[in-house]
Amino acid sequence: MFTGIVEEVGRVASVRSKPQAMELTISCSLVLEDAKRGDSISINGVCLTVSSMTPNTFTVDVIPETVKSSTMHGLKSGSKVNLERAMPANGRFGGHFVSGHIDGVGVIRSVKKEANAVTKSIEVKPELMKYMMMKGSIAVDGTSLTIFGLGHNTVTISLIPTTQEDSLLGAKGIGESVNIECDMLAKYTERIQTAEPKISRGWLAENGF
Repeated sequence: MFTGIVEEVGRVASVRSKPQAMELTISCSLVLEDAKRGDSISINGVCLTVSSMTPNTFTVDVIPETVKSSTMHGLKSGSKVNLERAMPANGRFGGHFVSGHIDGVGVIRSVKKEANAVTKSIEVKPELMKYMMMKGSIAVDGTSLTIFGLGHNTVTISLIPTTQEDSLLGAKGIGESVNIECDMLAKYTERIQTAEPKISRGWLAENGF
């Protein structure tokens, strides 16, 4: 579980391509302070497991499903990445519930400067729009953000100066791809409502409620 608050921007030290899969080695410092083999670290919003470490790097395996459903396949040696360690049980919850399981890839369609903020409209898959709502939560490249606008298959987010400086999203421009994770609570709510048996007044009465 993550919060969507980027702790550090790391750099890809090496990429080892495998058949439909990848092995990434990331150079960083902060997220390594208490990390160990088997820990979860979010890389651009994707939850991955540490397989090995050195004093300055950690390595993860990226399985075929993750390669297909995220922007990970576009990483190369030298690429910068957003990093966040899994949230400790006694830690502060500064963002929103983020699982690190990507729902799809979006594309930035517009960028606009507004006073000290930068707004970006992102095109997402039509089937993901049902999880989007004004002032709702979304994770973009692992960054917890608030939705400030909804269009035809687009969501608009606004970046405060801190987010522009402390994550990669501030530097991304029109046409660039980003990882999208919809609000987990919205997805669970939909699943509960559509699961059999459907909860209704009649179903509750039949089952003694």
